[in-house]
Amino acid sequence: MTQLRIRDVAALLRVSDDTVRRWVDQDRLTSSTDSAGRKVVLGSELARFVRAQRDSPDAGAGWQGSARNRLDGIVTDVQRDGLVAQVELQAGPYRLVSLMTREAADELGLEPGSLATAVVKSTVVVVEAAPS
Repeated sequence: MTQLRIRDVAALLRVSDDTVRRWVDQDRLTSSTDSAGRKVVLGSELARFVRAQRDSPDAGAGWQGSARNRLDGIVTDVQRDGLVAQVELQAGPYRLVSLMTREAADELGLEPGSLATAVVKSTVVVVEAAPS
């Protein structure tokens, strides 16, 4: 199972290390200690936390950032059906869903809690300005 150090969780969620430590101290995010005595968060626990944050009424309120062509994140769900797999990835405030072959998902070892990067290639990009 994937174990992430506090700084890695912070980088994935684009928040400070102190914010992640506060979440742990407030029992919003469960952590444990690895063999070296460092505080770590299981990938599956982080996926649960991200889903809960995303599904809350104020989802995305505190996130800042800019979408890029390569988005590092955590796999929050994988649904396999026949030859196809649907993979859901949370990269900061961005939820991405990819359809791929089941074989590709299996070869990549994609499961909730896995770290992954979404690479987006598009011929059309729509940009909307915030109302002023």
